[in-house]
Amino acid sequence: MPWRIQSSGGWRRSPRAVCATVLAATLLSVAASPAWADVGPDVRWRHPHAAYPGETLGEMALQFALDQMGKPYGYGGHGPSAYDCSGLTQQAWRAAGVWIPRTSQRQAYSGMKVSLSRIRLGDLVIFYSDASHVGIYAGHGRVVVAPHDGAYIRLESIAWMPVHDVRRPG
Repeated sequence: MPWRIQSSGGWRRSPRAVCATVLAATLLSVAASPAWADVGPDVRWRHPHAAYPGETLGEMALQFALDQMGKPYGYGGHGPSAYDCSGLTQQAWRAAGVWIPRTSQRQAYSGMKVSLSRIRLGDLVIFYSDASHVGIYAGHGRVVVAPHDGAYIRLESIAWMPVHDVRRPG
């Protein structure tokens, strides 16, 4: 059924321009609310708060990862009840509004390569030369990781495994 509007003479078809204007206004109002964009106010897969002034995407991703601490590792898991290492990092960056690939090997080639001396909160820390593990840099030489089967998401020293690379999504 085509869009219809009520006028003084009864119901009539709405011009396409009116439909386009209404659609554009709706999309702009949703986009103006970054914490709920794409999903509406009832679903919270995105970051639970709008960005604080000065908050970076990396800090938003890190906060999501920190909020998952204590949840179990689950092979192939990408939340919300269990995560594997790359599922955690993917969902953390998704919460910040940035898409990254699903596996640690693909994440090792996404975003911008940065040196350890320039690492920032939220950066992906890729472990081992085969990129078989990934975590999120949490500051002070620590990373948030979903370590292995039988373990829980936790903070570890960045030196707990050999660092292969650091990547900055976004």
